[in-house]
Amino acid sequence: MRVVVIGATGLIGSRIVAGLRDHGVDVVPVSRADGVDVTTGEGLARALGGAEVVVDATDSPSHVEAASVDFFNTATRNLLRAAMAAGAEHYVMLSVVGATQAPTGYFRAKVLQEELVRRSPMPHSIVRAAPLFESVDADCRSVLGGGSVHVTPAWVRPVSADDVAGTVARTVVGGPRFGALEVVGPEEYRLDDLSARLLAARGDVREVITDPAALFLGVPLLLWTLLPESGAQVTDETVAQWLARRKQSADA
Repeated sequence: MRVVVIGATGLIGSRIVAGLRDHGVDVVPVSRADGVDVTTGEGLARALGGAEVVVDATDSPSHVEAASVDFFNTATRNLLRAAMAAGAEHYVMLSVVGATQAPTGYFRAKVLQEELVRRSPMPHSIVRAAPLFESVDADCRSVLGGGSVHVTPAWVRPVSADDVAGTVARTVVGGPRFGALEVVGPEEYRLDDLSARLLAARGDVREVITDPAALFLGVPLLLWTLLPESGAQVTDETVAQWLARRKQSADA
């Protein structure tokens, strides 16, 4: 099986490549560094040549609605066209839990991306990931200045990037689902509480202020927006286990 991963240098894309190789799959990682531009289509025909499966792990460089809609509308159409021309038999795309619950901003762009894939002739699978430990950690640390961080109290089932990548790899080798699979962690947290725990684990003393108006991925949320639908795949790694694994890796 020859699998081409687009967006292979990203947080999840790089892990998907490693996971597929663990499955003994012939993987071709593709990124801008390889001279491939998904928005112009440059290099796509060459990169996808001989692909049996195409994994779309691309992401918009901006979470602003207009920019992200434009990116996914253009990039996904180009990728689907190139995948069909290459004779690929399975298109796997990465999406986010909650996209269909808050179809504004960045989430509206992800809904558009999902619809393009669903409506194409390509056999497909959509893997929706809950908020990642890594992303929540990076987001709350990225707030510069001041002694506090404002975070929405929306509920989440956080998951590790490794577990999401593993699910994508298994989906690739398992064949098309012709639908969506949501991947979530085993614990339910309020996003503000999770952010406070992650900051504290780094020794960051800033106060996390619960703010229902605070945005997530540029979008205002209801309390339940980021919770999965029924039938989600539940992974094993807890927040405590992820923190311990991160510390062990840092100490190594």
